[in-house]
Amino acid sequence: MSDPKNEKILTTRGVVTESLPSTLFRVKIEDNKEILAYLSGKMRMHRIKVLIGDSVEVVLDPYGGKGRIIKRL
Repeated sequence: MSDPKNEKILTTRGVVTESLPSTLFRVKIEDNKEILAYLSGKMRMHRIKVLIGDSVEVVLDPYGGKGRIIKRL
């Protein structure tokens, strides 16, 4: 079995292009793909606002699909 601590975390930078309901965002990442991303728990807890056009750091899901916004740049 693989240990979750040993797995590589894939992070990338992107730009928020669209704001969707329930704190979902459409983010255009560096390799010209658009993904859905949600806010991380710390960003919700500290009420950090993310607006269209903001540059963000995203942790990509290893299975594809969604990402998690962890930092506003």
